[in-house]
Amino acid sequence: MCGIVGISGFEHAAELAFLGLYALQHRGQEAAGICAVEDDGTIALERASGLVVEGFDDKMLRRLKGSIALGHTRYSTAGGAGLVNSQPLVARYHQGELALVHNGNLTNAQQLRRALVAEGALFQGTVDTEVLVHLIARSRAPTVDGQIRHALSQLTGAFSVVITIGNAVYAARDPWGYRPLVLGKLEHGWVLASETCALDLMHAEFVRQVEPGELLKIVDGEIESLPALGRAERVQPCIFELIYFARPDSIVWGETVDRARREFGRQLAREHPADADCVFSVPDSSNSAALGFSEESGIPLELALIRNHYVGRTFIHPTQAGRDFRVRIKYNPVKEVIAGKRVVVVDDSLVRGTTSHGLVQLIREAGAREVHLRVASPPVKHPCYYGIDMPTHEELIAANLTVDEIRDTLEVDSLGYLSLEGMQACLTGDGPFCHACFSGEYVAPLVDLEEGLPVTTHC
Repeated sequence: MCGIVGISGFEHAAELAFLGLYALQHRGQEAAGICAVEDDGTIALERASGLVVEGFDDKMLRRLKGSIALGHTRYSTAGGAGLVNSQPLVARYHQGELALVHNGNLTNAQQLRRALVAEGALFQGTVDTEVLVHLIARSRAPTVDGQIRHALSQLTGAFSVVITIGNAVYAARDPWGYRPLVLGKLEHGWVLASETCALDLMHAEFVRQVEPGELLKIVDGEIESLPALGRAERVQPCIFELIYFARPDSIVWGETVDRARREFGRQLAREHPADADCVFSVPDSSNSAALGFSEESGIPLELALIRNHYVGRTFIHPTQAGRDFRVRIKYNPVKEVIAGKRVVVVDDSLVRGTTSHGLVQLIREAGAREVHLRVASPPVKHPCYYGIDMPTHEELIAANLTVDEIRDTLEVDSLGYLSLEGMQACLTGDGPFCHACFSGEYVAPLVDLEEGLPVTTHC
């Protein structure tokens, strides 16, 4: 999962892109990049490992001159970590310098890459996004607009992309609509971003989301809808955006994320009540669900786990060793709240179980008399091939153990998951939603997997 930003029509576009990435930091912490297009069409690029605020300063931003800018904050959905795989990707081709940013995961990237290599293409990194650069450069369509559309039409899987060539900015979403991309307006310019929270920080007005299969072009303040890539028969926006990834103050899939998560918590309390003294969240992504659980159950909500915000999001840390280490330093229990109490712990999801097991131990050590774990989403039983870090059945605890076995493994007194039907009933937005990680129902073709090609799904 990544965060992307596109800016068109501002004198210091890179500075605005920086603000957008700052708001989208929760979507990736491995690396960040910003590029700007100067008046002559040349592209200046800066990339840095780690957090946006650590990697960029005023001196770097001043080097990025131009009224068009792209930004990207990354955790690797394909191809591994490292600056060589960070974005924006910048390349020269016969129509000028090109830059692009991508959020998602292409399910035919290996097939396309092999065909391109066989034709003589040279790849600089291993990220799936680089395939798109080659497809654009090799397209024989007569116009730049046609070349981009031709390249995008060859992709399967999940993608939201923003591309710049010369003074034009292009934006597109895959026909299934897996990943979010929104359009905003600020004065005389346009803003594109993964979430509306980025528009808020840039003081841009939310206009609408880019539709599944839509292709937009922005030039000199004018926006044009190009011939669409086509809308899939079954549009599949990712429900995990509402469960975990998106910020609670964002609007995603026509839903306020906070409202959706509160409904998840209320439904969870109806499906799996508990006899307890207090309820608290695993901060921060389950705060809203815990509040909903408390409101529905009448059990008092407490602040019992303190999160160290100087540690990154545990789930999206790219290595298991890093995840294990960070559990202990990321949370600290408030013993005065927990000691001697029967507690309900609400988490947004349970993927590997590593974080939850460590948290339960912390809560037990703080003196909890009983620990009842409630999960505001269904059991994650299947890998995601559309851009979320759920790589193999072996790593998914619910793919290998029953609910009772998970309860015993985590050493909790009871365990309850929100049902898939209950979760879907909570939503009023742009569904039906992709729930392949819960149900195993994949809609976009898994081309590489079906052809026996190496599939890189780790994020």
